[in-house]
Amino acid sequence: MEKLQPAKIDFVAYGTPYSAAFDDVYHSALGGPTQARHVFLGGNGLPQRWQGRDRFVILETGFGTGLNFLAAWQAWRDDPQRCRRLHFISCEKFPLTVADLTTCQQAWPEFGELAVELQKHWPALVIGMHRLQFDAGQVILTLIFGDAASRLRMIDASVDAFFLDGFSPPKNPELWSPAFCKGLARLTAPGATIATWTVAGHVRQALKDAEFDVEKRPGPVGKRQMLVGRFRSRRPDRHASPTDRRAIVIGAGIAGSTMAHALAIAGWQVTVLEQASEPGQGASSNLAGMLRPLPSADDNRLSRITRAGFLATCALLAKLPKARWSPCGVLHLARATEHEMQQRHAVEVLGFPPELLQFVEKNEAGQLLGQPVAIGGWWFPNGGWVQPPSVCQAALAAFPNEITAQFNTAVDRIFRQKSKWQALDAAGNLLAEAPVLIMASGAAAPHFEQFAWLPQRSGRGQVSHLPAVAGMPLKSVLFQVGYAIPEIDGTQLIGASLSYEDEESGEREHDHRDNLARLRLSLPTFATGLDPATLHGRVGFRPMSPDRLPIVGAVPDAMAATPNTRLHNIPRQPGLWCVQGFGARGIVWSALMADLLLSQIEGEPLPLERDLVDALDPGRFMIRNARFGENEASKSEEN
Repeated sequence: MEKLQPAKIDFVAYGTPYSAAFDDVYHSALGGPTQARHVFLGGNGLPQRWQGRDRFVILETGFGTGLNFLAAWQAWRDDPQRCRRLHFISCEKFPLTVADLTTCQQAWPEFGELAVELQKHWPALVIGMHRLQFDAGQVILTLIFGDAASRLRMIDASVDAFFLDGFSPPKNPELWSPAFCKGLARLTAPGATIATWTVAGHVRQALKDAEFDVEKRPGPVGKRQMLVGRFRSRRPDRHASPTDRRAIVIGAGIAGSTMAHALAIAGWQVTVLEQASEPGQGASSNLAGMLRPLPSADDNRLSRITRAGFLATCALLAKLPKARWSPCGVLHLARATEHEMQQRHAVEVLGFPPELLQFVEKNEAGQLLGQPVAIGGWWFPNGGWVQPPSVCQAALAAFPNEITAQFNTAVDRIFRQKSKWQALDAAGNLLAEAPVLIMASGAAAPHFEQFAWLPQRSGRGQVSHLPAVAGMPLKSVLFQVGYAIPEIDGTQLIGASLSYEDEESGEREHDHRDNLARLRLSLPTFATGLDPATLHGRVGFRPMSPDRLPIVGAVPDAMAATPNTRLHNIPRQPGLWCVQGFGARGIVWSALMADLLLSQIEGEPLPLERDLVDALDPGRFMIRNARFGENEASKSEEN
């Protein structure tokens, strides 16, 4: 597994940042901002090329000190004819710590305000994609931490301008190789341009072989020449932006509410249809839920998606002041000594920064929890609890002019007519109409004809509400075989039961008893003397997929898949999308999945690696079902 190493930075003449690992400077000693504007902005015809456009996408091959991003962001701000949304994608194998980033950026006072914003949102130094949004979501920075040469093929984007700004070719040959240049060509939008400070002959040839027409131009002060180019292919844009930005979202739980919020940020008019009387009911109705990532020593798909989701949710909560949540920390105790050893090993192997993940011994664990415990475990300092209904309400209320929510509105059926999706009630009355419809109704989705194939099942979960325990409050969220959340408004929440093929909506005493029993495995003396018969709580039905991953993307034509159909070739139903199958992880997944689906609808750069996007694609079940059907047919013929 690739392990992230922060950059080690020194300073040479004129305070120029220097990398000992590559024996090279991060930018010219004669003026970094001047180089950024002359080579990368000017070399790509900016700001002129983005003027009047809906979207413009830049990809940079080395983020370094963030200089080129700050220069592009400042130019975008200063341009009254700027594009509506600016995407800046940048790879960095050795990212700077926030302290070093701050030190470097202090040399450029002209970027003061922007630099402070970047430093404020600088992500944890962990492998993967990190999405940062600025200027009300109109400037989107996608940082890719890890080896650019290997991660380039995981990017899904249509790039208008390339900033080739790695360390010099002799020092960092991987970023200038023919294979790497051909990888860039895969991502080009029509008319894509490229600019770099190097004019090395093998770089020029590699770009030519990748279908870029290149030429030398006068360089910035102190450098005689630079290189610019344009992609010669005239292939059509694979990621064209929609022109009619109206959407229907069915469901106002945490999936639907965050989806509507993401659409509104991007300038969509959204109609939310919800059968309940207010948002955040159903599976999103709990008093609180747990927010934390889910590490694994092999950093598998579930771990990567959950970590990205955790970081995305934290970023969203910071922008929703009316959402109730607490970063009180989450303590995930080991189940036994062997499990404790596995947790300790995972922390060592992953090498995550301590603000994301630590292993703590039992004494420290007890201090963090406020209760004595018998074993150590994982500590997530920035984890905590979140109240889902408050997130739903805050997300919808943030854009009153863009989001129209209709409650007590039950959708009976949907169908497409003349390039528009229509939602009708049981009497056949039209509730809403739009070119895009997003199904986010959780357990109710399979009741619609277009989603009868959806292979999700609902898990019945019951939580228990305890009176706050005087003198023994929990200081953090606890998880072991069950979970417990610190007191909220005089109530202690514990849970949760889980049963399938169980449609009982009323509370059950034995489920309260089981919740108490799980809690006492962790805290034997906690909440003693409570009679389960006196407890109250809440029951929810959490829809989850067979592989426990969300179901997010364009809805396939259920009749079109064959055993040999490739995932990306499955026919889709135009304008129909879904964000489903969250199970018990709606809090940690909702913000990320909303960003992912919005990016797919808009044709914008995706916030996840391509393999993770494919793992979430609804079409994955079409292929599996088709192959299963073929295998069963073959068995019948053999018999």
